Amino acid sequence: MVAKIAKILVYPIKSLDGVLCDYGTIVTPGTLNFDRRWAIFDDQGEYVNGKRNSRVHQLCTEFDLSQLIVTFRHNQGSVSFNLVTETDPMNQWLSEYFQQPVFLQEEAAGGFPDDLEAYGPTVISTATLETVASWFPSLTVENARSRFRANLEISGVPPFWEDQLFAETRETVKFEVGSVQLEGVNPCQRCIVPTRDPHSGETYPQFQRIFIQQRQATLPSWTVPTRFNHYYRLSVNTRIPPSQVGKIISVGDKVTI
Repeated sequence: MVAKIAKILVYPIKSLDGVLCDYGTIVTPGTLNFDRRWAIFDDQGEYVNGKRNSRVHQLCTEFDLSQLIVTFRHNQGSVSFNLVTETDPMNQWLSEYFQQPVFLQEEAAGGFPDDLEAYGPTVISTATLETVASWFPSLTVENARSRFRANLEISGVPPFWEDQLFAETRETVKFEVGSVQLEGVNPCQRCIVPTRDPHSGETYPQFQRIFIQQRQATLPSWTVPTRFNHYYRLSVNTRIPPSQVGKIISVGDKVTI
């Protein structure tokens, strides 16, 4: 059994679609380049995301990161903008789409992570996604992947293998992906977003209840149970030491604890 990186996904605009990459460069302060580098805010300074605005789910995005181009697609058509040089027309278009004043903001150093303490890439295994999808008859693995939005997906391991990447509170687990050193911090607490279909926004009936029951019932022997004040947790949040900035994680890299 050899743990390897099967997929690398970054999410250039927080809450919108991801991009499959062959590799990811570690940038300051210890994140994957382009991951959550931009976010949409309303005029109160709050994130525009799936928790607060259902229209997020109907907005599909495609990215050309080499040219910094984003294409927004929805049922009325599509439009493309340069993420750096066309912010004004892009903000106008987004405001019309969301039916409220919004603006795109960039944070090149670190982006806009969900976990401000463990802001490195999130980690999950392919087997975990397959298992979670099996709990819900109408879910595919790809649908589960889109719901939980992890950055690094590991193959060659059993379900919930990534639970070995966290320990007791205030402890970390050191592991390597290729030549990159990471620290596993905690199991990721999930929000309401995974309960909804990523594209339609439709809520799966009893999703959270089913998930919690199954997660508790399938908790592996290697999982530290004290890290679960509830069982609505999946994937692992990490940190990457500053010394690793500039290194690269690639598809096919071995993962070792």
